[in-house]
Amino acid sequence: MSDEQSRADAIVQGDRRALAQALTTVERGGQSARALLRCIPAGASGRVVGITGAPGAGKSTLTTALAQEFRVRGLTVAIVAVDPSSPITGGSLLGDRIRMYDLAGDSGVFIRSMANRGRYGGIAAATADAATLMAAAGYDVILLETVGAGQSDVAVADVADTILLVEAPGMGDEVQSIKAGLLEIADVIAVSKSDRADAPATFQQLRALVQMQHPSTDAWEVQLCGVSALQKTGIGPLTDALLAHQQWLIQHPYTPRAMHRRKSSLHRAIETQLFESLTQTASWVQAQHILASDRQPDTDALAQMVLAAWRTTP
Repeated sequence: MSDEQSRADAIVQGDRRALAQALTTVERGGQSARALLRCIPAGASGRVVGITGAPGAGKSTLTTALAQEFRVRGLTVAIVAVDPSSPITGGSLLGDRIRMYDLAGDSGVFIRSMANRGRYGGIAAATADAATLMAAAGYDVILLETVGAGQSDVAVADVADTILLVEAPGMGDEVQSIKAGLLEIADVIAVSKSDRADAPATFQQLRALVQMQHPSTDAWEVQLCGVSALQKTGIGPLTDALLAHQQWLIQHPYTPRAMHRRKSSLHRAIETQLFESLTQTASWVQAQHILASDRQPDTDALAQMVLAAWRTTP
């Protein structure tokens, strides 16, 4: 039995240490990550809920409250919390372990922070693979909290089964959400901080916008919920809405979004393997030297050089 198969078996059996090590492997990428993922059995039932919205909308606090509610209902929860990376060093604070302190010590909750490493869309490159591993480990619900990257944040739809859009009153994010396309991908919308006086107006405005964005012929009717994570109000109905969408997906497995997600998975696999192959060529090394020595390198020409050399590589 290969090392990868042994690790995959340990993950399926619920070994948290094996899962943590596997997550590190898929973050690094490469042949070892692909070999491990090939050993993971298909058909895990864990559902991925993507939690998106503008920075400051209360995503982390709401994620914690949802995880607690799922646990009350007897469901196990895995959380992938994506943090922004420094554009200079590539480092990240990975502070969600601090913000989610209330979940510490619960054996039914597994939290993993990931740096997005400059990845557009508010997610990390390994997010989909991480969700696959967590589902294989037997977690019932995988909560994916995105960076909150504005107009590129719709990429979460590529990896999540259910999209929860978090909107806060008084931030003026409703129009921004239209520009970003977030209302088009949202399955459930939570108006956070609903105890504020301006929350009802935001709720009504979002309801009107959703009716404009989603025709009545849509198979799934977008649910709107008012919540206050700090006061623990509205969390139950929001959880009901998320679970209802998951049940709906079981009855409707071949939605356009599901097909889009499969295509995106194929695109990611091609992109990753192609880039790894390119970096093994001598022309790639040559391009790095030119970048380091030329004050104004023609990156388009360098890309053509690398690709031309790669195409002729036996």
